[in-house]
Amino acid sequence: MTDSTNRKRFAEAARDERPDLALLCLLIAAEAEPELDESGFDAVQMELDRLAGLLPALGRWAEPTRWAAALAKLLGVDCGFHGTPAEYRRLESSLLDQVLRRRRGLPILLSVVWLEVARRAGAPVYGVALPGHFVVGFGDPYGEHALADPFDGGRLLTEEEAGQLVAGTTGTPLSASAFSPADPLEIVLRVLNNIRAWAAARPERSGVQLWAVELSLLLPSHPARLRYEHAELLVERGEFMRGARELEEYARLLATVRPEMAETVRHQALAARAMLN
Repeated sequence: MTDSTNRKRFAEAARDERPDLALLCLLIAAEAEPELDESGFDAVQMELDRLAGLLPALGRWAEPTRWAAALAKLLGVDCGFHGTPAEYRRLESSLLDQVLRRRRGLPILLSVVWLEVARRAGAPVYGVALPGHFVVGFGDPYGEHALADPFDGGRLLTEEEAGQLVAGTTGTPLSASAFSPADPLEIVLRVLNNIRAWAAARPERSGVQLWAVELSLLLPSHPARLRYEHAELLVERGEFMRGARELEEYARLLATVRPEMAETVRHQALAARAMLN
């Protein structure tokens, strides 16, 4: 599919009443892998269906720990899904089709696999976007529930253990709200943030950073500062006119709340236009 078709489909999927997490992650992957077409999408969906069919028929009201244990056995033990420190250095670790194929990925993409397989099997499952780490919950997030860490093969976690897991990231205890379910668009934005961070550390991959920002901007809700990052990237990549226009637009947004910052951004826009001469 073409880039424009991909972007249009992504924007439409993000605005569905019930966004399809797997589809959105596949549309992200298609940006990195132009050869990933509809047949590739179908293959991923069928593999998720196949894995779900291998789970025991526990029923939605089974104890959360039974669901967590069943997913850990199937995906963590039998299929070998887990993470390693090396995954943080690979773009493939953020692409759903590659994670399914390699059985390796970042915590959030491994969690997407768990979420999609468990959901198809009828499990009461949800994502938990802890600071610096992503895990999966089963059951009632505000009542009886169980937490599992797909990056560690599905190891069961208490909330205290989950707090210890991310303590090095925040340095502060986790609040109860940290264990609330993450909605699909929050998950998608976080996947894109990971890709942006990966590419930002590799200036030669600024094109990857650019498409990750542009997809983020298509989400119904996103940080306003992404528009500034987008404009800066355009200028860095030599698209001075487009970058200048976006800087000017961002300056207009800032003018009433941060006038001094708005003036700085206007000067950046002038400098970008000067590069055309």
